[in-house]
Amino acid sequence: MLFELRDVSYRRAGRTVLDSVSADIRKGATAIVGPSGSGKSTLLRLLNRLADPDRGTISYRGRPLAEYEPLALRREVSLVPQLPSLLAGTVGSNLAYAADLAGKELDVGRCLRLAGLDAEFARRDVGKLSVGEQQRAMLARCLSQEPDVLLLDEPTSALDRDARDAIERTLVGLRRDLDVSLVVVSHDPAQASRLADRTLRLENGTIDAADRLESAAR
Repeated sequence: MLFELRDVSYRRAGRTVLDSVSADIRKGATAIVGPSGSGKSTLLRLLNRLADPDRGTISYRGRPLAEYEPLALRREVSLVPQLPSLLAGTVGSNLAYAADLAGKELDVGRCLRLAGLDAEFARRDVGKLSVGEQQRAMLARCLSQEPDVLLLDEPTSALDRDARDAIERTLVGLRRDLDVSLVVVSHDPAQASRLADRTLRLENGTIDAADRLESAAR
């Protein structure tokens, strides 16, 4: 089992965001779906300790998440946020920074290729990238740390259909080529069915259902 959540609750600004959530997330690809405000993004943040639950426990590979040093955990369980947050400079400098933090030897061309970008993007100024290119650069930066798990928060929400389809093909390819596990937050059940083996549905901060999906990623 990748992640095990038991009676997990989380409050923010006096509001209950997650309420006694219990779920298992297996190796492979899991989609977290539900309406806006249901707690999807918060749940994703708990999985790599960008926040900690107020109550309950989360385990990763059988070990309590609280025992992991947060920065070390985030190199293994890497989050691609909904809004790109690249550092000023070039795409290549962003990848180099991330790889150095993780103590990894960087192959810029490989990381860019895996993220669906040409090698020439290494020299591109991040401030001159389109939103879709920024999303791919964020993905390449995460891949430079060689994670085992990618957490993706609405990875295609700001993209047109063609860009969305291209990102989805990239994610399917990463599963095939790297055996990396994906946990994808999406507001779109159809996207969940395309990308995931299993879906968790959140409604008002609680698990509504868990369904096995036939997925193009398998």
